[in-house]
Amino acid sequence: MKIRVLGCAGALAAGYRTTSFLLDDDVLIDAGSGVAELTVDAMVKVDHILVTHSHLDHVLAIGLLADTVQRRRAQAGRPPVKVHALPETLQALRAHVFNGVIWPDFTRLPSAERPALTFHEFAVGDRLDLGADRHIEVLSAAHTVPAVGFAVDGGADGHWVFTGDTGPNPALWTRLSEIKVAHLIIECAFGDDECGLAGISKHLCPTTLREELAKLGGAIDVHITHIKPGERAAVMNAVMGLRMTHRISALENFQEFTLA
Repeated sequence: MKIRVLGCAGALAAGYRTTSFLLDDDVLIDAGSGVAELTVDAMVKVDHILVTHSHLDHVLAIGLLADTVQRRRAQAGRPPVKVHALPETLQALRAHVFNGVIWPDFTRLPSAERPALTFHEFAVGDRLDLGADRHIEVLSAAHTVPAVGFAVDGGADGHWVFTGDTGPNPALWTRLSEIKVAHLIIECAFGDDECGLAGISKHLCPTTLREELAKLGGAIDVHITHIKPGERAAVMNAVMGLRMTHRISALENFQEFTLA
């Protein structure tokens, strides 16, 4: 399995794309503006989109991708793209995106019988089996809207874990203590000068990131994501000053992870 970073910024600017990862060539984990890094041919191959939560920077490309690929997938006899998310997230997409006002309802277009998208509910703790050797666990997250993270099972290599957007979350660390973690992608959306705002919006800042990572034993490769353009240097300087046993670095666009 390979996972490629298509976008990992907390907002938009030239050279910055919002959250999206490509697992192999057919699974998107979140669908922020990073999806625009894919060619049309690559987009047509996407069969599944796993969504952490309903905020725009994580879902804005779902409808655009559907519009791009629906004709070619239909011509090739490909099934609808499956969107997997919490029930509350799917309801938010129905009500606020695919409502015929913000965007056409591609769960009923080009026809109700053969739509471009279908919606599929999951719950925290579920295991999604997307192929014989691809197993993805739905993890808890603590955010301002119902949200999750994901753990991609890499077998003997351990799990690739993405927390999604989250504030302090004891349940996450309880679960991660029970599995082998090879890579942890975790957000740090604010600097310490805005820790109060991070708390209100249920994100992390360097101080709370240190407190959270202290709950994870061992020495893990930790990759920091969701930093806003223009604030990367300040946030990473503070994060790199943390006294941790973990190996910490900033997540990079187009970075790739290989799992067995």
